[in-house]
Amino acid sequence: MLVRGTGSYVVIALLGTFGVAVGFVGAIGGVMTLVSSLASKREEHHRRAITWVFVMAGGCVLAVTAMEIGLLRDDFSMQYVAANSTRATPVLYKIATLWGALEGSLLLWVFVLSVYVTAVSISFRRRIEDRLVAWALLTMLVVCVFFLGLLVGPADPFGTLSIAPIDGDGLNPLLRNHPLMAIHPVMLYLGYVGFTVPFGFAVAALVTGRLGEGWLVLTRIWTLIAWVSLTVGILLGAWWSYEVLGWGGYWAWDPVENASFLPWLTGTAFIHSVIVQERRGMLRVWNLSLLLATFALTIFGTFLTRSGVIDSVHEFSASSLGPLLLSFFALILVVSVALVGWRGDQLRSPGSIDSPLSREGAFLANNLLFTLFAFVVLLGTVFPLIVEAINGDQLAVGRPYFDRMLLPIGVALLLVMGIAPTLTWRSTAGAVLGTRALVPAAIGAATMVLALLFGAEGLGPVMGIGLGGFVIGSSARHLVFAVVRNGWRGITGRSGGGMVAHIGVSLLAFGFIASTSFSEEGEFQMRPGDRGSVAGHQIIFVDIVDEMDGLNRVVRAQIHVEGRGIYSPAITQYPTFGRPIATPSVATSFIDDVYLSLVAIPEEDSDMVVIRVLVEPLVAWMWVGGLVIAGGSLLAIVPGRRHVRADSEEVGV
Repeated sequence: MLVRGTGSYVVIALLGTFGVAVGFVGAIGGVMTLVSSLASKREEHHRRAITWVFVMAGGCVLAVTAMEIGLLRDDFSMQYVAANSTRATPVLYKIATLWGALEGSLLLWVFVLSVYVTAVSISFRRRIEDRLVAWALLTMLVVCVFFLGLLVGPADPFGTLSIAPIDGDGLNPLLRNHPLMAIHPVMLYLGYVGFTVPFGFAVAALVTGRLGEGWLVLTRIWTLIAWVSLTVGILLGAWWSYEVLGWGGYWAWDPVENASFLPWLTGTAFIHSVIVQERRGMLRVWNLSLLLATFALTIFGTFLTRSGVIDSVHEFSASSLGPLLLSFFALILVVSVALVGWRGDQLRSPGSIDSPLSREGAFLANNLLFTLFAFVVLLGTVFPLIVEAINGDQLAVGRPYFDRMLLPIGVALLLVMGIAPTLTWRSTAGAVLGTRALVPAAIGAATMVLALLFGAEGLGPVMGIGLGGFVIGSSARHLVFAVVRNGWRGITGRSGGGMVAHIGVSLLAFGFIASTSFSEEGEFQMRPGDRGSVAGHQIIFVDIVDEMDGLNRVVRAQIHVEGRGIYSPAITQYPTFGRPIATPSVATSFIDDVYLSLVAIPEEDSDMVVIRVLVEPLVAWMWVGGLVIAGGSLLAIVPGRRHVRADSEEVGV
């Protein structure tokens, strides 16, 4: 049934279109103002660009508000609302529908970008006459022009229908059946988009020739905010996959998963190696290259998810944006390489590594490993695309490739992570290293023995668990001495916060290794009262519930997990979606998860169900580890005692 849209609804779409147009004009106005004032060297005019930034941000706020009003009021005269929402959609998921499909996701991207650029403008308003800050703001505004241009042109989110349907089609049910979908994409965008800020300052440093360490200090907090947001976003995405998709895993090396992981890898390498540059003036080319590559990879990830070149549950519908995004990605690469090549002589580091057995040597090894990790992931992600583009063959690079190639790199990273805090700058005597590493090594050995006692098998998994214990011991030792010297302020700053984050990485590693190496599985055909057992966990099929949830048919199997309670894996049939959707149910503990999936309900015997049971050890420690990493990152943003004075002096670029 179709109905004509009302005048008030048309006004909402017009307001949204007007907001996008105002944002686009504001971004162009800011670019033109800065280009003119920089070219004429009239620094006093730089400040006018901030007014344009506010105009841009106001337009973006208006556009997002209009879209949310349209979604909440079920304005099906708007094409986006009709295609992606329904009247029965809960309010939380109506709000989240903003970023559930292509045009809305770009609208959220632009909104987040405008918030970052506005925050930078306000933060540096007293230094806007500085050419470094002006060039950084200009670079960020150019990025704004590109993405707002997409919304003005091929990705207009405010198209309307002359005759509106009585109800909409709704999103893929997988995107509207778990609260994490209201959080995970937003955190990813805060990370993706947040790297625009340090990218802008990196370009500004290259353009102005201000290649010392001052610009790094200016962007330290912004980089950490982007990195921790991306980290949390990736982990929430893994958690969503685990809770929703029903296959029992959380990371499948899906191309879209890899697209978010790649900038995280290079961003992590940058966060570590920048410490060496600030401390010893080294690795300038390396750090700039890592930062430029991180931003470029965020654009590449956007291309993968919004071009239709891949097939993934995470991917948006195919669109015409692919060539535009790929061209922008190529432009970023060309400009970045050109700028680094232009300033090559000035980027030569005044210092050098005196000994590989030093803190800077460990940071360099860490960088090389992260870069190699990123290369392996990138190769596995793009190789099938390249082959298909050349000869049309469709290949799949699956988990065996990634596991085989990345396992030794991951083990080496844990080893370096554990050794680094025990090293001194410039050079470390063997006796000093032995003394400092003794207790952490003992903790690592004890962790291996404990793992063996609990039944762990295999050289790789046992070694990985032992190295995780080594990292915890090394990081804890560092924190203890920092607290002794500086009180509880010792756990703040990059050093203290970084050690807390390393402990979180180790906890995450425990969960990842145990759940992937030692999980057990069983599948049972069951009638009410039947029992099954997997890895010592007894389950009893209690009953089956077949009911309607609005227009959706939901079949739930009530399963009693001894010692845990009743859990209800389900299968839901949505009338607007072709295939039924299975929703798992997870009995979680810090020891293991009992993961229940309702596989099938045989039509000929409605009392019998097929239940799949997975027992996965220590999965919960992955999510705990992610929380600790986030906490450590926030502590790293707080200046440590010995850095407060140094930072205030370094800011004077």
